[in-house]
Amino acid sequence: MEEDLKSFIKVWVYGIISISYCYYIATRIRSGVPRLLSIFPVLVLFLVIPLSFSSAHLSLYTTFSLTLLANLKLILLSFDKGPLIPLPTTLGRFFCFTFFPIKAQENPNSQNHFPKRDVATKVAIVGVLLHLYGYRNNMSPTLLLALYFVQLYLEIDIVASFFKIAVVIFLGCDLEPQSNKPYLATSLQDFWGRRWNLMVPAILRAAVYAPMRRVSERRMSSGSGLFPGVLAAFIVSGLYHELLFYYLTREVPTWEVTWYFVLQGVCTAAEIALKKKTTVTQRWQLTPAVSRLLTVGFVFATGVWLFAPQLVRSGVLERYKYEEVLFVDFIKQKFITLLGIFLTSVKSFNGV
Repeated sequence: MEEDLKSFIKVWVYGIISISYCYYIATRIRSGVPRLLSIFPVLVLFLVIPLSFSSAHLSLYTTFSLTLLANLKLILLSFDKGPLIPLPTTLGRFFCFTFFPIKAQENPNSQNHFPKRDVATKVAIVGVLLHLYGYRNNMSPTLLLALYFVQLYLEIDIVASFFKIAVVIFLGCDLEPQSNKPYLATSLQDFWGRRWNLMVPAILRAAVYAPMRRVSERRMSSGSGLFPGVLAAFIVSGLYHELLFYYLTREVPTWEVTWYFVLQGVCTAAEIALKKKTTVTQRWQLTPAVSRLLTVGFVFATGVWLFAPQLVRSGVLERYKYEEVLFVDFIKQKFITLLGIFLTSVKSFNGV
């Protein structure tokens, strides 16, 4: 644990130095291929960095922050596009907006506040889930897998909520939400485009979907050009997830994850096409409750079929849970040590 934490600190020192260089370059080299070539060594470094960890947690968070978010944002920055344009006014803001799934809110809302009740509820649910794992031997593999994914979603959302309030205090600006209650999605387009992990769809929309749609519309009608764009965005997302799985498992890709996103892309494109047929939508309108059940059910069922098997086979999920126990024990040990030092210091002071 300590070695991984030391590596984690080193990695983020390298990351901060690299991002400082990119911030300097962005104002001095013209946009386009020249700027892209100037930051290319940083892009390669961020691809290699996650190999420094054996921890599933640290590999996951580093890959998401550096390999996925930072690399895609820096590529878009090379062409004066994406969430880093206009360029943040300070280096601190540039760090935060490059590494993390955040974006300054275009229309600041004075009512924006920390969702205490929602976070407390999610923390309570995670506590219940951790208790239920004691009965894992009596659970079906599918149910246990569902609980793992629910917990992972809640943990990420809880960390993002606390991180958001810290960044708001540090940057002094309102931020757009990271997600929008994906479990309430009424369609695949709604789930992937407007509710789940909002920063990633925004980046893929600018980096993949929009260019592919422009190219497609030269040979297709303007209405049909969006379908190759949608499919291309999902394929790129699938390839990035394959890379993430490689960092976690260190195993040769099986391409199941890519097929999961290809399936989601095809079904989303088909859904969009059906929505254009007004006679079909008017005839087969579903209630929001049914739409939500079908949407979330489809995403989860296909995930169990194609997304989860590689994680189960490689033992990553079990390792993830084991690391959580080690981390809690590590924090307890350090806390007890610091408490002992503090009490010893107090006694020495009183003795003097």
